[in-house]
Amino acid sequence: MYKIAVMGDRDSIYGFASVGLDIYPVDEYTAAARLLRQLVESDYAIIYMTEKLYEQMEKERTTYGEQTLPALIPIPGVSGNTGLGIAQVKKSVERAVGSDIIFGDH
Repeated sequence: MYKIAVMGDRDSIYGFASVGLDIYPVDEYTAAARLLRQLVESDYAIIYMTEKLYEQMEKERTTYGEQTLPALIPIPGVSGNTGLGIAQVKKSVERAVGSDIIFGDH
């Protein structure tokens, strides 16, 4: 059975444990890259990561982005929303349907 993980700074991800998600506090890039590799090998299908961490992990996003699993999804951290998460959703929808149906030109 697939699992769901949340990666990022402790303050941003701590609450996700209360809804049953596995949390992995990590701030430093090298440790985060190693952790991501371990999570992928441990049947995590969805891995949420704070937008700050997501931005730092461009190489890993490229590596795993071509695979069906895991889905790497950016979430806002305690410092606020940078807009990266919604931009990624928009990009995914455009890729899936071939058109911008969420924010279409009106």
